Amino acid sequence: MRDSRQFQLLVQLLNLVLVTVIIYLVVRLTPIWQPFWQGMIKVLLPFIISAFIAYLLHPIIEGLHGRNVPRPLAVILIYLVFFGGVAYGVYKLTPIMIQQLKDLSKNIPQFHATYQAYLMDMYNQTAFLPDGVHDRIDEFLQKVQQRAESIIEVLLNSTGKIINSFFILAVIPFIVFYLLKDYPLVKKVAWYLTPTKWRKPLWYVLRDVNKTLGQYIRGQLFVCVAIGGAATLAFWLVGMKYALILGILIGLTNVIPYFGPIIGAVPALIIAFTVSIKMVIIVVVIIILLQFLEGNLLSPIIVGKSLHMHPIFIIFALIAGGEVGGIIGLIIAVPLLSVVKVIVLHLVEHFSKH
Repeated sequence: MRDSRQFQLLVQLLNLVLVTVIIYLVVRLTPIWQPFWQGMIKVLLPFIISAFIAYLLHPIIEGLHGRNVPRPLAVILIYLVFFGGVAYGVYKLTPIMIQQLKDLSKNIPQFHATYQAYLMDMYNQTAFLPDGVHDRIDEFLQKVQQRAESIIEVLLNSTGKIINSFFILAVIPFIVFYLLKDYPLVKKVAWYLTPTKWRKPLWYVLRDVNKTLGQYIRGQLFVCVAIGGAATLAFWLVGMKYALILGILIGLTNVIPYFGPIIGAVPALIIAFTVSIKMVIIVVVIIILLQFLEGNLLSPIIVGKSLHMHPIFIIFALIAGGEVGGIIGLIIAVPLLSVVKVIVLHLVEHFSKH
């Protein structure tokens, strides 16, 4: 018994060392593999997005099929409802978003001038402090300004790229339709392409990954849409500029645990500062209320503790993901960590049996 426990501990330590070495090598070799990776992402992006959408919609189709609705009819119904809703939302919201982006881009010099005046005023008001403290405050404010400007610039550039990627957006519905229609065939082909000795273990791994990720991803997306919609409505009601853009940004960044709400709140606070201190206070109150709503009502009920991971591991994954992949790395870090966790648990179980 003691030898078995020592062996399990050794396996866990080896897995931890292996994961650490892999992360270190990935980070160190970034200049080599990043160009290749970026090219592959451009080619595979429509298939990745389509597979993700099909993964989200498939349980609904299976539910309808289980209630005696023919599968082809279930696929068509869910397909039309989903993409019809998306098309209607894009038709109604895109003109508003484009106009707000144009206004935001036009007013960036004004924002910069306002912040320069604010920083100068802050500089003068803290002149009585010791030189060391004064310099640290000035350095901190400069960093905040640079970070804020970079966030707005990334937002504008990303939105422009999405709008320009018309071909990718156009082919996604077709790929999704065929993935949903031929899902049993895809599953069967994947089963037969897998080596016989790996079929059963791989099926158990995929089953547990789906169980762990399914509830988390679908719940998290629902929470993000709800928080983004609530933020847009709240900003619009209080007369905040660029309510739609800021609401969408808060909803998107909300998918990042712990750091997401902070990242999403920064642009709203930046713009609020250019209006008045009263608007800053209102925005802070709105963001606090949204986080209270998410943390105490939406996430516990809809998402729950589906990942069953300690916050330290999640924070570690976020830091590593942000270092390797930036914003995209932050978004996919936690799902990838949950997949790694399932694989490691199955490996430990496999080696303990042998």
